[in-house]
Amino acid sequence: KMTQQMRDLQLAQARKPPGPSSPNAAKRLYRNLSGKFRVNYTSFDEGSVAGRGEKEKLRKSYLFQSNAALFEAVELQDLDRVQELLKHYSPEELDLNTPNSEGLLPLDIAIMTNNAPIARALLQAGAKESPHFVSLESRSLHLSTLVREAEQRVNELTAQVVNEAPNTDCSEKEKQLKAWEWRYRLYKRMKAGFEHARVPDAPTNVHLSVASSSSVQVTFWEPLSINSAVVTKYKVEWSCSPTFSPPLGEAVIDKLKNLHFTIRGLVSGTAYYVQVSAYNMKGWGPPQASVPPFAIPSNWREYDGRAPRRRGQAEALDHLLGQVKTVHQHCVCHEPCKNQPQSRKHSVSKSLKHLFHPGSKFLKTLKRGLYLTAIFYKDDNILVTHEDQIPVVEIDDTYSCLLMQDFLWFTKVSCMWDEILWLRQCVTVSQSSCSCILQTRFKMLLAISQMQGLLGIQDLGQVFFEPVKDKQGNILIVTLKEVKTNQTFESVRWVPICKLQTSRKSVSSPEEPTALDTLLISVQDKLAYHQRSSHALSPGLYLGYLKLCSAVDQIRVLVPERLPNILCHVKIRSNPNISREEWEWLQKMASVEEPVPAEPEAETSQNHLFQELQVAIKELMTLVNIPLQEAKDFRLYSQEVLDFGGQVSFLLLLPPSDDVCTAPGQNNPYTPRSGFLTLPLQIFELGEE
Repeated sequence: KMTQQMRDLQLAQARKPPGPSSPNAAKRLYRNLSGKFRVNYTSFDEGSVAGRGEKEKLRKSYLFQSNAALFEAVELQDLDRVQELLKHYSPEELDLNTPNSEGLLPLDIAIMTNNAPIARALLQAGAKESPHFVSLESRSLHLSTLVREAEQRVNELTAQVVNEAPNTDCSEKEKQLKAWEWRYRLYKRMKAGFEHARVPDAPTNVHLSVASSSSVQVTFWEPLSINSAVVTKYKVEWSCSPTFSPPLGEAVIDKLKNLHFTIRGLVSGTAYYVQVSAYNMKGWGPPQASVPPFAIPSNWREYDGRAPRRRGQAEALDHLLGQVKTVHQHCVCHEPCKNQPQSRKHSVSKSLKHLFHPGSKFLKTLKRGLYLTAIFYKDDNILVTHEDQIPVVEIDDTYSCLLMQDFLWFTKVSCMWDEILWLRQCVTVSQSSCSCILQTRFKMLLAISQMQGLLGIQDLGQVFFEPVKDKQGNILIVTLKEVKTNQTFESVRWVPICKLQTSRKSVSSPEEPTALDTLLISVQDKLAYHQRSSHALSPGLYLGYLKLCSAVDQIRVLVPERLPNILCHVKIRSNPNISREEWEWLQKMASVEEPVPAEPEAETSQNHLFQELQVAIKELMTLVNIPLQEAKDFRLYSQEVLDFGGQVSFLLLLPPSDDVCTAPGQNNPYTPRSGFLTLPLQIFELGEE
């Protein structure tokens, strides 16, 4: 009766014929599936309605066959085949959670044959257990029915083969008999697997940490012993009582790719106890209490009631800028920029003006002076002018030595590409002082406007951290921007970077290349820098190393090439939050006179952080090539935790006071290995934003 109900339910849900009934058929099907699907699927005329209909039928047919192949691969315990099917088809295409005619799902077969690798692969793909097995009794009864019916079918076919004379029908009966004998052995193995299984042991390494002032996070590992049955879900329970009476809540985790859970909506300052238990087809195993046994939601700022450093700063700066604009609105020079129509007619007339304006076109060659070049790239293509040149405009043909202050001012202007017209007009008003600095900066703004007008785009991207120079006195300020959409530009086109590099005819010698040649040779390095500088760290708590070096006109900071917008760092843990108790311990550690403070008590969050810091410091010292014995004089920055958006936070490791910043001519005995560079501090601050 149970089997008949399953079959009736399946017919109502799927209405599809059974899959291959033998392992040989499954092997043939799987071997030919991918090739046939690709060839036949694209062989129809896309313009033919009938062709599209046939194509859809064929697609559904092969998707059904992929579902049948998955069942057979699981039954044959072929992990490679299962992984291949999961890779090429989505769970929906495989009907991963639709029972077959026996009322079984692929995951049911995997766990009842105790095939842990296949079961894990299916679970990570989103597979579920059959909802029909609501109790141990229903599962046992269903398996007994399958075994009994398979045995009965084997006996019937055996009798027919023995009693009938050899003929074609008899040969077919023998094939059916072999298939049913194989299925009978499978069901018996599944039944034996179910009967010998026991509930799983408790999960291991159950660790509890404070995630915020209102949440805690629990992480855990699989049980050491699953007792002949794969774990398919976990249960997290929490309470304010160590006896979990009364319980406050629970959550079931059936997505097993990442074994962690964050309990939210808790009360700050209250202790919460957490335990985790595992489930398999035999039921829930015993719970495992967390280490530490409880956690108190909090944040390090609660230690002294400190407000976030940047709270309201962006709004205050916007308000200040608005006030400055308001003060300048009465200027006559601002009248032309009011109510400018953004029409195509205006754009065309503006472009025509540029054609007749001297120096308004892109430059082909450089004279002695200061120039601006904009590099736009998409995949392996770069934007060039119709003369196959990187867009370059002149800033000042009498400026042969770029002062660092002017360059840093330009990088700050790059944060306001949309305000260039307004800035230009403000500098125009101030030019009565005839300041050389103001004149240079006005020319920079003029060149930016010219580049924006010629390209037809406002945002020129990020400024490369150093200009490109040559011995002829040319200086190139380089901006970089990746284009990810089908954006249209004026007076330019896309060409492959390799083609541009090979086709350009250099007018300089290899010993003394021009700034343009140097730019073209190093363009891949600059694009790689730009891409890496936009990467974000994964959420977590990091240990950063602050090392500066000074020159006559600037201070530079040491950063890794792979992530130049962040200090040299290693990851401490995935939880970015520092709790009040952890911060209090760090404060005590920073105040002691001894070089190595006493280790905190076991089974506390402070002890866990202590161990994590030890590992992180060793890893960081190896990374920056500093002997570990020298780190005894290093110290943690104990004034604050550097917080970046709530998902990433940093503790800073500082060298001794005299070694934080290396002065010009000062010898640094521990030079980092390759893979690092130094950026001007102001450039690093802009990139960090």
